[in-house]
Amino acid sequence: MKTNNITQRSNWVLPIIIFSQFCCTSTWFAGNSIVDELKIAYNLSDQSLGDISSAVQFGFILGTFVFAVLTLSDRFSPSKIFFVCATIGAVFNFGLLYNDNTMSTILSFRFFTGFTLAGIYPVGMKIAADHYKKGLGKSLSLLVGALVLGKSFPHLIKSFDYTLQWETVIYATSMMSVIGGILILFVSNGPYQKLAKKFDATKIIKVFKNSSLRSAAFGYFGHMWELYAFWTFLPVFLLGFSEFHQTQINIYFISFLVIAVGAMGCVLGGLLSNKYGTKKIASLSIGISGMCCVLSPLFFILGYQQIFIIFLLIWGMAVIADSPLFSTMVAHSAQPESKGTALTIVNCIGFAITIISIQLLNTIFSPNHNVAFAFLILAIGPVLGLLGLRLNHSTTKSK
Repeated sequence: MKTNNITQRSNWVLPIIIFSQFCCTSTWFAGNSIVDELKIAYNLSDQSLGDISSAVQFGFILGTFVFAVLTLSDRFSPSKIFFVCATIGAVFNFGLLYNDNTMSTILSFRFFTGFTLAGIYPVGMKIAADHYKKGLGKSLSLLVGALVLGKSFPHLIKSFDYTLQWETVIYATSMMSVIGGILILFVSNGPYQKLAKKFDATKIIKVFKNSSLRSAAFGYFGHMWELYAFWTFLPVFLLGFSEFHQTQINIYFISFLVIAVGAMGCVLGGLLSNKYGTKKIASLSIGISGMCCVLSPLFFILGYQQIFIIFLLIWGMAVIADSPLFSTMVAHSAQPESKGTALTIVNCIGFAITIISIQLLNTIFSPNHNVAFAFLILAIGPVLGLLGLRLNHSTTKSK
């Protein structure tokens, strides 16, 4: 009877988590998608894109560090943490509509939006891990797919009509965050949840004593070097292609497609991992993504628009497909009472790495450089990620 109850619960729990994750993470790239309008409205500099994106990442990093040190998602109801962060995050996202914004206030609002996302992304994975033991890789793949769609959504809104008021993006994403936060309250504590009995700040160090977890974490770190820098500067890369070849591209819609197709990559990766093993599919995904980094100048210079877009779509699938698989490996390697902390601290370090690659590309993607070769530097991440996976040769399979 207990097994039947768990099965019935799992039929509706995962869709709620997925939709809530999609709604709440829509605030992540809200600032990026309207950066050109923000430049005009508040007289910002040309370096605003990298700075605004990095502010969210910095907030997320500090947030995940605080959450990990305090072991919040291992000691309290993760659904309630998710709700509170989603609601507060919507408020900070609304801050972009403040009439007297300056660069400092915008970066502050984006920073605190990122901080609240620390209670959404990794906590959402913790909720899923508490409800699913068998097939966790597939479940997390669907969850990260929702994250991808959420991040791509602001670009879709912008692509509908170039005369659309940029404020609409902020209204839409903030309201979505509130809706997602309310829905997650319908998800109770999972049957596989094991709350920690006491506060233990040393957990963030102890989790890395596990060699399998270290291997998965180092693979994830290499993956993160590439992922957010690619997503952040994809519109600029497309603009560079359009100007270089003097052709017209719907930059926002193509950006949406390339990021959103990553959701399909996550689902496909999750399904394949059930058959071939999580580590093997993660290695394949990060390897393909690394090859795309290396080949990007070739497809840029060739100038065949359709082929270039197809190449970016393949890259968009591969660049994120390994992310839920690394998280699955981390969750399986950690002790039950430390899963939340392990997922959160690994996220924290991974997103700290994105700051470096984003700021590096912020310099490279300047008017004085040829953007065709800009993404070559991202290949460092997949190479180091593959080396990290080799630290532990045992193949981890989704169960």
